Amino acid sequence: MNLADKYRPTNWGDVVGQDKVVARLRTLAARGGLAGRAFWMSGQSGTGKTTIARLVAREVADPFMVCELDAAALTVAELQSLEAQMQVCGWGEKTGRAYLVNEAHALRKPVIRQLLVLLERIPRHVVIVFTTTCEGQDALFED
Repeated sequence: MNLADKYRPTNWGDVVGQDKVVARLRTLAARGGLAGRAFWMSGQSGTGKTTIARLVAREVADPFMVCELDAAALTVAELQSLEAQMQVCGWGEKTGRAYLVNEAHALRKPVIRQLLVLLERIPRHVVIVFTTTCEGQDALFED
């Protein structure tokens, strides 16, 4: 286990330096939950994007219902398969499912088109969190 994982915050109270984001997410969770939504988290490397994404996932789903994906490796076929899986609630104490798409700036145009379709009909028990760096995000929207 590397140091980042060993000392990564495991609850909202342990997150440092992201008070505004944490407060907003806690408010959303209290109002109706974080499921049925997608989140885009962008920022400098080392600012806690993945940590916050994992905490969002933990709010919605049990650990075995959390799927971390590498955006560069994501294909349209895999995305269609994931969409079929999303239709089934998770099992365990929490009934949600969470999908974390890391390095979202590496998404390819055909995958983005399929994601747009998927996001229009995201199930109420699913949360999808995209993480990227500011620099990568800028490149994503270039033609």
